[in-house]
Amino acid sequence: MASYPQNIPRPADWRIGAPAPWMHLGAHERSGLSLARILDALAAAGLDRAPTSAATPRDNDLEILDGLLDAPELRSSAVLLALFEEAGEARIVLTRRSGRLSSHRGEVSFPGGRLDEGEGPVDGALREAFEEVALDPASATVVGHLHPIVTLASRSLINPVIASLEARPLLVAAPDEVERVFDVALRDLLVEGVFHEERWRRPERPSPRSNDGSFPLWFFEVADEMIWGATGRLLVDLLCLTLGVDLPAESAS
Repeated sequence: MASYPQNIPRPADWRIGAPAPWMHLGAHERSGLSLARILDALAAAGLDRAPTSAATPRDNDLEILDGLLDAPELRSSAVLLALFEEAGEARIVLTRRSGRLSSHRGEVSFPGGRLDEGEGPVDGALREAFEEVALDPASATVVGHLHPIVTLASRSLINPVIASLEARPLLVAAPDEVERVFDVALRDLLVEGVFHEERWRRPERPSPRSNDGSFPLWFFEVADEMIWGATGRLLVDLLCLTLGVDLPAESAS
């Protein structure tokens, strides 16, 4: 278990949300999530290319942001979704952030961080992965991206870069930034009871897509970790894309 406790700031009126969007799929449909299957899904969605600074978030994010994308205080960052395959199943690299950091301490995340001046998402994601977990950039083949997402808490535009690795990488955590580096099979994220949705409300930021002002957050409890926040959201994006199911609705059920 995490040696530095996560702070999950649940509001007093939080509640359990909708079931997993893949709950209707059989066990055979939730396995065999190979790299080839992911690449096919990326190609079908037009996401099988390196992201550019012109990439924009999904439409539902744009509605919520209400012009924030043009604000100078919105910071650009990039994360690396590094995938490799074992026994026909794709696995993804994750980290637990160090308790020495000033924000998001102890949280599970992808390797990544803020972009340097003039730096693109691919270069930034690969640089951060090398700095945080010693992933050799030459070993990673960029195969696509997910739609960027915006986190209002940290006012960041996060560009998710997807890369494939030929084999399990030998990774070393940089202790000032990363407490633990690990990987999980995408199949394991689909096991019954691993995923749950919560509905939160923030009086200062009511969701315009929900009649009660609430918005969903997505959690995975796996590998002795609780994954949530932006990382949980990107995992849901990747899983729904690969499985060919719709993303969970923003509106309250």
